[in-house]
Amino acid sequence: MGVDGLDYTGTVPRALVHRASVTEVFLTDHRPHGEGAFIAAQLPRTHSYYNDHTGSPALYDPLLLMEVLRQCGILGSHAYLDAPQSSAFVFDSAQLTIVDTDALRIGPRPADLLIDFRIAETKTRGGKASGAVYEVLADIDGRPAVTARLECRWMPRRTWQALRDRSRAGLELTPRAHVTGLRLPTYLVGRRSAHNVVLADAVVTGNEAVGQVVVDQAHPGLFDHPLDHIPGAVMFEAFRQTALYAVSEVHGLAPRGLLVDSLRTEFTQVAEFELPTDCRVRVGALAPGGIPVEAELVQEDRVIAAASLRLARTLCPAAAGVAGDRLVAV
Repeated sequence: MGVDGLDYTGTVPRALVHRASVTEVFLTDHRPHGEGAFIAAQLPRTHSYYNDHTGSPALYDPLLLMEVLRQCGILGSHAYLDAPQSSAFVFDSAQLTIVDTDALRIGPRPADLLIDFRIAETKTRGGKASGAVYEVLADIDGRPAVTARLECRWMPRRTWQALRDRSRAGLELTPRAHVTGLRLPTYLVGRRSAHNVVLADAVVTGNEAVGQVVVDQAHPGLFDHPLDHIPGAVMFEAFRQTALYAVSEVHGLAPRGLLVDSLRTEFTQVAEFELPTDCRVRVGALAPGGIPVEAELVQEDRVIAAASLRLARTLCPAAAGVAGDRLVAV
């Protein structure tokens, strides 16, 4: 997909993607095209959250691509569907598929991402756009790499606050320590830094696992600015880490040799800070295309989000040594 004239030298304004820090803005330019736009982004080679993985070979994080696409959804809504700048956004679903894992390899310079961003459906309220379904094709340095689909809506902040007040009134919410258990060791979830581990006290029974989700509002990568609920970024990471841990226990595969190459998520309830959050997963059989995992996030017996993931194997036995890509504690 070649497009001339898109600028990769600086970021778009922070307000267009609802970020507080310039370093968390990955989009660099956009241009209208057909029923949507071409959007440019640059992928960082170093980032305290998105590049903190033990995986081999070193690849761009699929959840970094998910964040880029979330930013595309907000920019597209403001720039092409006239969503007011003060709107509150709700993402109802997100789907991402890696079509070429090798295109994610981190090279000697930051990668340029070119996104074909299409408005597949527009939802209206009172004659004005109030939501949309977006379909995405993305190239990394000229190689087709990602397909995605996002569904979101927006509303005035006063409307959002009224909805939040009404939903919270039916819950017993009291300030409490969100997690009392111990975070898992970093290598069990494919991380280098313990600060990026969001899973505690996980246990596996048969082909199922459950763990407590650590919600650290001081984490700069997951909480760029204050929020009134647990964001999707934390949920995505909880799904991934619980899946990695479960697959390592069920099938004996090291997390460093696994990559989420497909993720489909439905958000059904707002996740409250005051309620403990569990992530539950069920691991499928080994297959040539990867290992399927079904997952859900639960707060006091309410499913707040559900996901279907696929973990692809990125290590071959020769690259992993005599133990193959089997889990070896070190």
